[in-house]
Amino acid sequence: MFKDSTAIVGIGQTQFAKLLPQTELELACTAIKIALEDAGIHPSEVDALGSYTFEHTPDYEVARNLGFGELHFFSQSPHGGGAGCGAIGQVALAIGAGVAQVGVVWRSRKRSERSSRVWAGVQARIDDHWKYSRPSGLVRPVDEVAILMRRYMYEFNVTREQLGAVALAQREYAHRNPVAFMQSRTLTMEQYINARMISDPLCLFDNCLETDGAAAVIIVNRERARSLRHLPAFIHAFSQGMSREHQVMADFHGVNPLLSSSYVTAANLWRQADCGPNDVDVAQIYDAFSPLVLFSLEAYGLCPRGTAAQFVHDGGTRIDGRLPVNTSGGSLSEVYLHGMNLITEAVRQIRGTSTAQVSEVEFSFVSTCDSTPNGALLLRRA
Repeated sequence: MFKDSTAIVGIGQTQFAKLLPQTELELACTAIKIALEDAGIHPSEVDALGSYTFEHTPDYEVARNLGFGELHFFSQSPHGGGAGCGAIGQVALAIGAGVAQVGVVWRSRKRSERSSRVWAGVQARIDDHWKYSRPSGLVRPVDEVAILMRRYMYEFNVTREQLGAVALAQREYAHRNPVAFMQSRTLTMEQYINARMISDPLCLFDNCLETDGAAAVIIVNRERARSLRHLPAFIHAFSQGMSREHQVMADFHGVNPLLSSSYVTAANLWRQADCGPNDVDVAQIYDAFSPLVLFSLEAYGLCPRGTAAQFVHDGGTRIDGRLPVNTSGGSLSEVYLHGMNLITEAVRQIRGTSTAQVSEVEFSFVSTCDSTPNGALLLRRA
């Protein structure tokens, strides 16, 4: 049985900054080396690798540079920001099944380089899935999320001030986190409301950071996990999800575009778990754009439909709220690594080492991008 059969036992990350001099390969190797040292595992023991299809660092280069042994499993998870939990879940399944013993999952990015953004180029002719949205002016991911948010605001009478509360709460967490890119930068509601509009109704502070860095995790089976130096974060439940008629960035072809793939992921995640949404102590929710936090809170049953904006505005996601969310600052205020930093923070919450530690955490939840096919993990304290 997969439940609690594997655990994350090592985490590592690099410096988070803009225009770091290291290559993505150097950043990846640094984060993985730190994670292995954190777990107390020698590189030669690694026999499973997982990464994103968006990862530009080849698995064989990582294995060669770090001195890994013979590999028995290697996989990649698709859909950009929707990939993180899937990459971890796939390696965990292999380890839980006995195919491999020690797994590494990483994400390395030099996001501050314009060439790293796949939509920054211009095509003379659009003949892929983008042909359904780009002729209407939805030329970037932010545009597609913005149109979903505008519909959400209309259906549930949500204001920009309520949406802004997402960014403000996460900036408060960044102030506690010495490695967060925005650690020393204040953000007020007035600054938020008056900020440059990127794609109405989303302003500058509703968008993720353009930063560089890498993060990695180490996964082993339950028996090995109990013998290592840190409190293991057991992978209690895992799921991926893709709704009918979905395309890459938004489900515009379904009956209701607000009923994203997260609803598919959520139903299967909770089916496996020994708990429900009300038992989650802390959540790390993918936040390339702030509306995704609201959408995910509702999709995973952490808030009733139509109530997430008011919940966040009332302080529900702050450190003293009912459900602290993105306690390292997230993609809006810590670093943008396609969500890998959310996973390492979920582990820290289990260990009790977060800079915004929630007391008595038993279940730590993490999700990937709401607007793409995605995944989620439920981590459990031993």
